[in-house]
Amino acid sequence: MKRLLVSICLLALCVGVVAQENGRGRIRDFGIEPGIFKPGEYNAITDVPGVKVGQVTLIEGEDVRTGVTAIVPHEGNVFRKKCPAAVYVGNGFGKLAGVTQIRELGNIETPIVLTNTLSVAQGIEGVLNYSLNVKGNENVRSVNAVVGETNDGQLNDIRGRHVTADHVVKAILSAKSGPVEEGCVGAGTGTVCFGWKGGIGTSSRVLPKDLGGYTVGVLVQTNYGGILEIDGAPVGRRLGQYSFKKSVENPDYQLNPDGSCMMVVFTDAPLDARNLERMAKRAMLGLAKTGGIASNGSGDYVIAVSVAPENLIDESTDKYYPTLLHNDAMSPLFEATIEACAEALWNSLFMATDMTGRGGLTVEALPIPSVLEVLNKK
Repeated sequence: MKRLLVSICLLALCVGVVAQENGRGRIRDFGIEPGIFKPGEYNAITDVPGVKVGQVTLIEGEDVRTGVTAIVPHEGNVFRKKCPAAVYVGNGFGKLAGVTQIRELGNIETPIVLTNTLSVAQGIEGVLNYSLNVKGNENVRSVNAVVGETNDGQLNDIRGRHVTADHVVKAILSAKSGPVEEGCVGAGTGTVCFGWKGGIGTSSRVLPKDLGGYTVGVLVQTNYGGILEIDGAPVGRRLGQYSFKKSVENPDYQLNPDGSCMMVVFTDAPLDARNLERMAKRAMLGLAKTGGIASNGSGDYVIAVSVAPENLIDESTDKYYPTLLHNDAMSPLFEATIEACAEALWNSLFMATDMTGRGGLTVEALPIPSVLEVLNKK
């Protein structure tokens, strides 16, 4: 066993990456490089030009384990320069605010906010407070706030509704480009995934120049179940932690397959809502690559957005003249979406740490040494 773990660590060093001091790290820090396309500079949603992420993490006392994650599409006034967007619902057991207007009009006009299930109202209030106070919006009387959620009630005192509108505004105003903090932060502070600690994860892909050179970035909030697979290896089954185990082999143990997963996909490719919805559907294939099953009690939503500067929507003009890729150019973007989504989901697990929360419950982090052993044997 020791020789195996040493060889794995040497492999990570050979590819020029080293895990963090606490033994955690992103999946690539351990020499695992999923997919065929290369990630961007930060391997994050912020590799898409202009996209920023801000987070507020609430860890208070023994029972508060929650937070807010905000994705800001571009540096301008998002209400005045709307972005083409689409939503795909993998399973609709959730509370995604703003979805009907996105589907009707094919755009978003606010930052996207993620939080916990019972704080969606505070998320909406925060987005409204922010949007109505942006210069140029003095006469605005209708704002479609986009707020997604997962239920962090296992570790968090969710009924206490500790997230406030001010926390949401703070997350938006603190948004920045560059590296994105992952794991037990922001909206992922109290989430659980495959029975291990879930959280926030992100990844990106940059297409080769002959395929357009476009960037696809994904950010996820993981709180779902199923049978964990990592880069094709049956990790959940090998480690003995997976949904339906009680019925298969152990009558004393059962892992609930329910939960939720929010997936946010951004790209600088010039796309309209129709092809963005097609991209969003492929994010669900990324979820499937991790062993997620979109169970009956799971809210699995994908929001896909294009920030191509030439296609931002200025409704003060009489006409809109977007530049759009042909359908035949979509397949590389589909592959990039699948790869980035799966890696973002895995990063959320690899970067999360043990968390003790409501009622003294402790949810352990994914045991990386054991996972690497499984991957080495696949």
